[in-house]
Amino acid sequence: MTDFIDHQISECGLLEVPLFYKGVEMAETQIEWTDATWNPVAGCSLVSAGCKHCYAMQMARRLEAMGVEKYKGLTQKRGKNIKWNGTVREDQAALQVPYKWKKSRKIFVNSMSDLFHEGVSNDFIMSVWKVMRETPQHNYQILTKRPGRMRDIVSKQIPEVLPNVWLGTSVENADVIDRINDLRETPASIRFISFEPLIDSVGAVSLRDIHWAIVGGESGNKARPIKEEWIDEIHTQCDIYDTAFFFKQWGAWGKDNQKRSKKANGREYRGRTWDEMPIIITSAAI
Repeated sequence: MTDFIDHQISECGLLEVPLFYKGVEMAETQIEWTDATWNPVAGCSLVSAGCKHCYAMQMARRLEAMGVEKYKGLTQKRGKNIKWNGTVREDQAALQVPYKWKKSRKIFVNSMSDLFHEGVSNDFIMSVWKVMRETPQHNYQILTKRPGRMRDIVSKQIPEVLPNVWLGTSVENADVIDRINDLRETPASIRFISFEPLIDSVGAVSLRDIHWAIVGGESGNKARPIKEEWIDEIHTQCDIYDTAFFFKQWGAWGKDNQKRSKKANGREYRGRTWDEMPIIITSAAI
């Protein structure tokens, strides 16, 4: 492994570029809605259809091949496909990283895992919260596909709502819209939903008490199509509930339902780009 490696993989709509210098993971990303990534946990398991082409599975496999110990043994090969094997690894050393970043950043927490995976201990989650509490210059964006556990832990074990911690869940189709209720019941200063990869209609979902919605199509060779009417449904609800709307990308399938490169399809929706962000408040709202 060389001293300096950069590697990028685009799957499931997200573009993640981890950098390594002398084996230390740095925080660089091209994800449009954040500034940096922080990965105190590595490894995961599939829970719903949105996980099928998770970019992090492929990345973990390649990082293991590069000799990055943190990602060793997290995936398995099934035919031609790479899948998580359910192993989850807590990285105590990574807890120190945000303290070193003096400049304020929006930080996507666990782009390579899920903080609320059942394999992550309650004690470690509390350690992550301690870091976030002690680094108020940053805004932390935590995205989970397990909002039920997030709700239970945040409601019962965390005494205060931190204004710099944004809590979100992923919703890829109508089969998992119950996650929105779990999120709505979670104490948070900002609640957000990632409708990415949007692989089917979610219907007229209520975005009451949801501050931000990210929408995006899937990218990669095996990407599933996105349809404009599915985006319209979400955009309409954002208007109704005054929810900030961020359209991240069409992905591999364009507005015309033709498959081409993600770059060629671009980010325009209804003739413009949508980069709305939630209003950052100083007093926590429950």
